[in-house]
Amino acid sequence: MAWIDHHDRRRATSLAVAAAITAVLSCLPGCTQDGRGTAGATTVPAPRAGGGQEMVERDPQVHVPRRERRVRPPAPARWQPQPGSAWQWQLSGELDLSLDVPVYDVDWEVPRSVVDRLRADGRRVICYVSVGTVESYREDADSFPEVVRGEPLADWPDERWLDVRRLDLLAEPLLRRLDVCRAKGFDAVEPDNVDAYTNRSGFPLTAQDQLRFNRWIARAAHERGLAVGLKNDVGQAAELVDDFDFAVNEQCRRYEECDALQPFVAAGKAVFHVEYGMTPEEFCAAPPLPGFSSMLKNVELDAYRFTCPPA
Repeated sequence: MAWIDHHDRRRATSLAVAAAITAVLSCLPGCTQDGRGTAGATTVPAPRAGGGQEMVERDPQVHVPRRERRVRPPAPARWQPQPGSAWQWQLSGELDLSLDVPVYDVDWEVPRSVVDRLRADGRRVICYVSVGTVESYREDADSFPEVVRGEPLADWPDERWLDVRRLDLLAEPLLRRLDVCRAKGFDAVEPDNVDAYTNRSGFPLTAQDQLRFNRWIARAAHERGLAVGLKNDVGQAAELVDDFDFAVNEQCRRYEECDALQPFVAAGKAVFHVEYGMTPEEFCAAPPLPGFSSMLKNVELDAYRFTCPPA
């Protein structure tokens, strides 16, 4: 074997590498497989018959559309009731849909046609649904097992408190009700009886139990695109104002609780308020509640409605 000087070997190798680099640079921006430059052309992978890929040239003058990335459209904005909006709340009797008010609050079991008509007339519609009690006359009452049924409500013997700690048993039927509200085209939901911890429910419920449940209901409504109102539960209004879009209150004047709803007023959120058992004169003689949408109703929540004339 002939002896080769190591310096000569390294020099030969360096010259070969330099020659290869020069050849590559000379045919940029594009080269064919035989090394000849094709200016402006680009090699791209193409499927090979029988599997695999081969490199083919793409003419830069030919537009190849890129696959567009799917962008999920933003969720529609929830309705936000305006403070001071006039409203009607009717849960019994023949519905009177003729009132010139921008907001109606009706039962979740009304026909879809009722919601459609109100919406066609430019009204916003709130879906009343009890989430903290089971009413024996509801079609889905059997969905609530006996283990979560507590004491009857003091003034409503056909209605029993629910154990709001048991979301493992309550979530499915309650979410179905919210789905009905959404499917019928309601704008918002009024979840009732969310203050069981202050009542004789038959369960050892705590304030934290109630907060956890109420926030769960609010999230579930929001996930369905529905605004949600805090019904009564004035003792937790300050803690829940960020979770709810408006408030619905019964008789805060009678029980001297209206100040507890000021966090909603301060946040620019509507407070829909009713009083019962007063004459119109008594109702209008009381000092006004700025930011509240107040009216006088019968406790049965039939079509009767009275509001004071503007001052």
